[in-house]
Amino acid sequence: MSPHPGFLDFPAHLPGGVQPRIVLFGAPHGTTYPGADSSGFAGAAAAIRAASRDDAQFLDSWDFDLGGPLFEGREPCCVDAGDLPTSALDKSGNRKLIQQKTRAILAAGAVPLMIGGDDSVPIPFIAGFADHGPIWILQIDAHIDWRDERHGEPMGYSSTMRRASEMPHVAGIVQAGIRGVGSARPLEVETARRWGAHLVTAREIHTDGIGAALKHIPADARVVVTLDCDGLDPSVMPGVAGRTPGGLTYQQAIGLIEGVSRRARLAGFDLIEFHTPADIDGITALTAARLLVNVIGRIVRQV
Repeated sequence: MSPHPGFLDFPAHLPGGVQPRIVLFGAPHGTTYPGADSSGFAGAAAAIRAASRDDAQFLDSWDFDLGGPLFEGREPCCVDAGDLPTSALDKSGNRKLIQQKTRAILAAGAVPLMIGGDDSVPIPFIAGFADHGPIWILQIDAHIDWRDERHGEPMGYSSTMRRASEMPHVAGIVQAGIRGVGSARPLEVETARRWGAHLVTAREIHTDGIGAALKHIPADARVVVTLDCDGLDPSVMPGVAGRTPGGLTYQQAIGLIEGVSRRARLAGFDLIEFHTPADIDGITALTAARLLVNVIGRIVRQV
């Protein structure tokens, strides 16, 4: 596990043995493709923690994203469990660690928040909800990730939603912010639509608002949000491996998070694909930190 201080200086454990409501952890490595270098994603959690540190003194201050202080005057209920001891060379071991950690957090009655890592780490994260379904998935991403395999690897970052669709506890998938080109061929688009995935392009959201995505999520559903940093526009999140213009704004992203928490129930969240070498002046780290603050604040406000 990584040393503390954690995100917003959260401790590893709450005093007096109090059980946390939210547990944040890092997953530096997932399932890397043959010959690929995932090291640029491995330091994302550390960079986001560092970006949050200046705001640790303001936990009691008014947050205008949330309409009040982060914890609404109550005692902090979030801990940072540090980074899992993943390895770029141990794909199956990484998946086991992520799934076990997610299961343990849920079994303790808390909400898991994971910082990746590339877009393969949500596969075991979502699998960890097997005993806590059914769940819906809201993916915020430029790409649909429905490849059955790529380079002979079925568990990599191009197959995340395809693998999720095969999990019995996944009841539905909404994919928001889709744009540009990626590894999807007509076959993958057809497969996603045939399964019942709702593909909501960035253009639709810019034109019709975040309701274009939220309308597909049933009221009172348990929702896991997986946010790929390239789902947002590179003007606010430049630290990604493949910048694609026309992405979602910060306000649209936090609006989707708030919308899920009000319309349904935010049951889990991951933020992945922050490629730290591509960041510019810490903009991506700062934006990612603020997104996590919004997630924590919305979970705190759920009844």
